[in-house]
Amino acid sequence: KKKENLRVVHLPSFITTAAKEFDVKRISGGLLVQEKDYARPKDLKVVTKRAPTPEEMISLEFAWPVSKHVKSNAIVLSRGVQAVGLGAGQMSRIDSLKLAWMKLNQQQPLILGSQKPLVMASDAFFPFRDCVDEASKMGISAIIQPGGSIRDEDSIRAANEYGMSMVFTSQRHFRH
Repeated sequence: KKKENLRVVHLPSFITTAAKEFDVKRISGGLLVQEKDYARPKDLKVVTKRAPTPEEMISLEFAWPVSKHVKSNAIVLSRGVQAVGLGAGQMSRIDSLKLAWMKLNQQQPLILGSQKPLVMASDAFFPFRDCVDEASKMGISAIIQPGGSIRDEDSIRAANEYGMSMVFTSQRHFRH
């Protein structure tokens, strides 16, 4: 109160809310405040002609929250409730998919339940259909991703061409 140019701002509701609802990260010159990512989408939307089988849906619902904890551009391959291949931190999503596939193949003898369908989770949308094209070659049968690309229809069309199912979460992780 004695200093002329001192301003004290009292924000009790922001501080209380921020601790519960926001992630706050220190960056050069300030703070980055963003909504917390609870990893559970509110609404899943099947966007392809074929809906996931119950077994695929279990795997997709497992892989989606796993992708939250992987550096972007994250790709998680899963069989059942087992992550069998992770691709992370690459400059392109297709490179992350290829890395996840390489990791899957390195671990193949250790992977249980290889008869279960192989599914893929992506932390952010596909900017091009190339990931869907590549996924089909790998035997991936279902994909979960946020959607939201201006080229979503290209990815959906590709999934339909290959008989794959695709589910949108309308929520992205994209961890950097």
